[in-house]
Amino acid sequence: MPVPKKKTPKSAQGKRRSHLHKPAPALTKCPQCHGPRLPHHACPSCGHYRGREAVVIGRPELPE
Repeated sequence: MPVPKKKTPKSAQGKRRSHLHKPAPALTKCPQCHGPRLPHHACPSCGHYRGREAVVIGRPELPE
């Protein structure tokens, strides 16, 4: 089996693997607050998803 004569430098190894990076997530605009959010997820700033409030954001819970 062939064996490399010299150790590959980290810079050459990085250049070879430059296309293996993880792409940035695609963001969509929230129709309610117009903030960025992930597709098919509730908005992290207002908590709306598909026209209704799915997650309560920023409201303190009342003690019983």
